[in-house]
Amino acid sequence: MNLFADIRAVVLDAIAALTREGVLPEGLNTDAVTTEPPRDPLHGDMATNAAMVLAKPAGKKPRDIAEALAAKLVADSRVASAEVAGPGFLNLRLEVSVWQSVPGAILKAGTAYGRSDMGTGSKVNVEYVSANPTGPMHVGHARGAIVGDAMASLLAYAGYDVTREYYINDGGAQVDVLARSVFNRYLEAHDLTVDWPEGSYPGDYLVPVGEALKAKVGDIWLEAEEDVWLEPVREFAIAAMMDLIRDDLAALNVHMDVFFSEKSLYGTGKIEAAIDSLKAMGLVYRGILPKPKGKADEDWEEREQWLFKSTEFGDDEDRPVMKADGSWAYFAPDIAYHYDKVQRGFDLLINIFGADHGGYVKRLKAVVKALSNDRVPLDIKLIQLVKLFKNGAPFKMSKRAGTFITLRDLVDEVGADVARFHMLTRKSDAALDFDFDKVVEQSKENPVFYVQYAHARISSAMRKAREAGFDISDAALAGVDLSGVVHASELSLVGKLAEWPRLVEIAARTHEPHRIATYLSELAAMLHGLWNAGKEHPELRFLQDTEAATQPKIALAHATAVVISAGLGILGVTPVEEMR
Repeated sequence: MNLFADIRAVVLDAIAALTREGVLPEGLNTDAVTTEPPRDPLHGDMATNAAMVLAKPAGKKPRDIAEALAAKLVADSRVASAEVAGPGFLNLRLEVSVWQSVPGAILKAGTAYGRSDMGTGSKVNVEYVSANPTGPMHVGHARGAIVGDAMASLLAYAGYDVTREYYINDGGAQVDVLARSVFNRYLEAHDLTVDWPEGSYPGDYLVPVGEALKAKVGDIWLEAEEDVWLEPVREFAIAAMMDLIRDDLAALNVHMDVFFSEKSLYGTGKIEAAIDSLKAMGLVYRGILPKPKGKADEDWEEREQWLFKSTEFGDDEDRPVMKADGSWAYFAPDIAYHYDKVQRGFDLLINIFGADHGGYVKRLKAVVKALSNDRVPLDIKLIQLVKLFKNGAPFKMSKRAGTFITLRDLVDEVGADVARFHMLTRKSDAALDFDFDKVVEQSKENPVFYVQYAHARISSAMRKAREAGFDISDAALAGVDLSGVVHASELSLVGKLAEWPRLVEIAARTHEPHRIATYLSELAAMLHGLWNAGKEHPELRFLQDTEAATQPKIALAHATAVVISAGLGILGVTPVEEMR
């Protein structure tokens, strides 16, 4: 059931009728016609923009179309009134019986309520986290992991075939630095004193890695030259770091489908194949880049190199794919990686990047557009910083890394549920304050507590109804008569429940899982408002004296719990039965 979609269909039927009658011309495009909640609830239950959208192509005044549509719409048994407002907006009020049917429809659908086939099985690749395997993940990685994971769940809920992917950045010089740092810990495991050069990774998290390396190889590398041990230590270190990263992600309830190694692109012909594909399209050429703005003449040397024509696809300048010395530019493996994604048959690519990667957005979109012949869109979401506070002051130190808060520190401190919900309370491109004290306090100012408390309150009411001997099985509640649900607080809650399928599709279409968290907070506030109203108005309480009086109230409460549970499931947060 999607009530907003159902009423939109009523509006489209009315447009079709007016077309048959000659009031509207043939061939009007109705794709932009919407039905949505009005900005001011006093104006009605739903509003449609049909007259405003159709006026220009129909060659008519929007108000004239709106009046003709209103006359058609009120003939439908579900529409109580249709009022024209302003230049041609159309506000609709539905019969109360329509709203009263919503909780039963939710309970009949169960976990399927709100799910959509909007994605029609289209294949989507969501790449997120993709941290360098040089140490434990920090809080910034945590936010990207949570946003990406929730987005993947949201898209799957909306009918897409989703692949969760982690790109292992193991092809650059940083992994050689990691190997040397692990080797230092290996030497220390043999009670040797070492020097830590600037730029190395001296964190304690490498101590057990060095000890594990000692346990594996003994003392065979103590006197060996670097060219003997560097490659095997690098492989050992990367494997150890990826085990650590997988464990940290699992603690946050994040599990990947694919781990793709950047190193697998080198020496396998994959980079060459991607660049050759661009060359075949005439999109790679020998050229010289202009001097960057602000660069002094004495610091700039013109060099001819292979360039990708990214300006043909909206980028600010063409991008080098090979340096003048014949080595691959930093962009080359990125091209090959996205070419691989296109070759794997994905219909949509989504990348979750840190805010410091903003400069790569245009060039990556350009190359995916070129490599897919404009078939595969690429959406890149930038994740802004997380500012940590504790006891009212900035909180920066880490127990294990020494310089930052790790993802595991975060989970150990507040738990995965709290971390996940709070990281999704704001749009990903907005900075986020994370106060360790406030996120665990039990108050209505804490959104995760307020939402989970709503679910727990409903569970409590249902337990008490069962203890009273009332039949509140799904079968009984799904068919119960809700004609007595007429109070404004009850109907407002029903109206919010009716928005769920529409909200899911909007959030999935815009790739914005934070909309789910916002919706759940609003829904929980309405549930608590109704609960509190019952203190002064006993007839609103979920638990009444008789089964017949209790069942409609519990049906509404249970329908609310179904939606809260579904929303929390998308966010990766556990709905609780009772608060402790």
